[in-house]
This record gives sequence, structure tokens and C-alpha cells, in this order.
Amino acid sequence: MEGEAAYGFIVNVDAQGSGLLSDTEKPEMRRRLYDVTGTAFEQAGIRPPRLYQEDRGDGILSVLAPDVPPARVVGEWVQQLHQNLRESNRDLRKPLRLRVGLHIGRVTADAHGRSGRAVDLACRLCDCGTAKAILKAADGAPLVVIASDRVHEDFVLPGGRWVDPEHYRRHDVELKEGRTTAWFMVPGRSQPPESVEPAEAIAPAGTKGTQASTPSRTPAATETGGPFVQNIHQHGDGEVIAAERIETLNIDRRGGGR
Repeated sequence: MEGEAAYGFIVNVDAQGSGLLSDTEKPEMRRRLYDVTGTAFEQAGIRPPRLYQEDRGDGILSVLAPDVPPARVVGEWVQQLHQNLRESNRDLRKPLRLRVGLHIGRVTADAHGRSGRAVDLACRLCDCGTAKAILKAADGAPLVVIASDRVHEDFVLPGGRWVDPEHYRRHDVELKEGRTTAWFMVPGRSQPPESVEPAEAIAPAGTKGTQASTPSRTPAATETGGPFVQNIHQHGDGEVIAAERIETLNIDRRGGGR
């Protein structure tokens, strides 16, 4: 009933890099987006009225009825979508690559669509920097799946048909509402590539105003695996964080905090 919140499984799909497409290319992208996702829902036996969909331009928001088993989405639908993407992308110069956010919670319906904090979280997970970075790093992969902590605990960890918990990697991500835990999976790979959000999004408290250069090895250290020197120019107070052990650290604080 309109205006009343009901429990539902939320699937938010976004196309990676859609902003780089021209106006003449976008209609074809949208056609393929609806084709691969819609076919996957049909293959998984999920159809209206148990499936509600809302157009998001370069993506689709889907909310499933409470009687749809979430494990069917996490397992069968995801795998069917992956195979549909592989087939659709064959020999294409600009393959369609998708990010899929999964969450479950209370959803409110009205005349204009669906809303609620659960919807917001599914959309935020799908659009977070970590999801974009992982798909970008997963060269050749057409899909990354981002499960909320709740979906992971209730429907991924138990395993099942086409659901392997070992294929998911945990990341703490920064969203508009704050930091939260999410689980990332790239179908067809045992683990997604390592990735983190931009440094400004995950900098520890007290590091505002600190800038550090990217760690770099000397040629000798690269060849021998020996110690290397790290030069960091620090402007302002705060911690210095390095990606690995540093043998020698030179810090230039000229003009920095006093």
C-alpha cells in the first residue's frame, strides 16, 4: 500500500563510465543494460509484480517482493547477469561494465517511486569510489557486485548454489552517511583486485591538511628487494602513513606545522 514501508531486497545497477559516452551512444548502452539485467531476472524466475523497477538514466533500481528468496538474487541472478554481459560484450569496442549494489531493508512506495534508507544505502554502495576502482582494476571483467554487511552475513556467508563466500573481499567505505562495511565480488575471479578509496576519503582523524607523496623505490631497491628511501614533504600536522615498511624516512617540515 502506498505510503507504508515494506521489506524488500534492493538491487541497484549502474553502468561504469557512462558519462564518457556521447548522446548518440547512450541509447544503445541503455538498451543493452535493460536487456542483460532483464534477461537475468527472467532466467532467475523473478518477474512483475514481484519485481519493481525504476529507471535511473545510466542505471536501474529494482526492489523485489518479500517472498523472493534473496539467495536467488545473490546466486543465480548475479551469475546469469555475468554470463549475459560476457555474451553481450563479445567483440565490442566499448563493452558494457556494471556495478551492482545489494541490500535488504524497509522500502516505502509512493506515486513517484521507492524510497528509504535501505534504498539510499544500495545506491551509495553501487556508486562508492571503491566499487569504481575495483571494476577499473579488474581488467576485462564486466561486473562487480557490492553486498552490504547485512546481505553478506545473511545470504553470502551461508553459501549455496553459485554463492561462494571466499570470493568476497571486505572493504570499509566512506559514504555520505559515514563509514560502513561492504563486501566486493568480481564474478569469474577468486578474489577482486586490491583497491582502496581515494586518500582524502579514508584519511584518519587529525590528518587534515597533510599531503604525502606516493611511495617510490630507488632502482636498486626495485631490483634487489632491499631497503628504500622514502621522501615525504609534510605540510601541516598529522600522521604519516606509508603503504609498506620504510627503511629510511626523510621528512621535510619546512613551512609545515610548528
